[in-house]
Amino acid sequence: MLKKITYVAFSAVLFAACSSNNTKKVMIVATGDINVNADSKTITLAGGSGATDKTVEFNSSGPLTLTIKAEDGTSTPVTLNDNGFFMLNARKDTIAGAYQNYAAPKTTVDTIKQATLEKGIDSISQLIEGKNVSAANRNFFVTPNTAVKLTTNTDAFVVPPFHQMTSIEKVGDKDPEVYRFYTLNEIREQLAKLKALTAPQTQQPKK
Repeated sequence: MLKKITYVAFSAVLFAACSSNNTKKVMIVATGDINVNADSKTITLAGGSGATDKTVEFNSSGPLTLTIKAEDGTSTPVTLNDNGFFMLNARKDTIAGAYQNYAAPKTTVDTIKQATLEKGIDSISQLIEGKNVSAANRNFFVTPNTAVKLTTNTDAFVVPPFHQMTSIEKVGDKDPEVYRFYTLNEIREQLAKLKALTAPQTQQPKK
């Protein structure tokens, strides 16, 4: 699948002169091309195939309303009330994600305990249904044409759906703040793999 990763910083000189406390950083995910007009605060979906994302920054001390213009001509307003890092879903399907501790030691499949697997299956199942989702839990369920605030840290790393990132380099003594998102279909595939690990193993007949 075609994957485009783009970062756009509008009015860099203006941002440098303004307080970072007013920054609203937005990762937009869509299918096909994304065009952003900073002056009109408009996100235009130009069509095409493949998962696409674009990250933009706006300086606004109050609420900021962005308008998503779809290929069919319809427009949908999305308002960001706070400052920080946001995920805006301009896809036609729901995406979900959560904070990921990439600094934690890696665990091989062979050493994962049954209880840990079952807990993971339960958590993922709830996430697909939008249950037990909250800012406090640092997990997110983002329906089409909506946005959610992930963190006040605009230097956080956000990994969009279909990205193959598996690790991130630690800088200094501070662990990176990472949020990873998937489409619900991707999550269902992961869930099926976890369930396969918990399935009873069929013993081979003795010869």
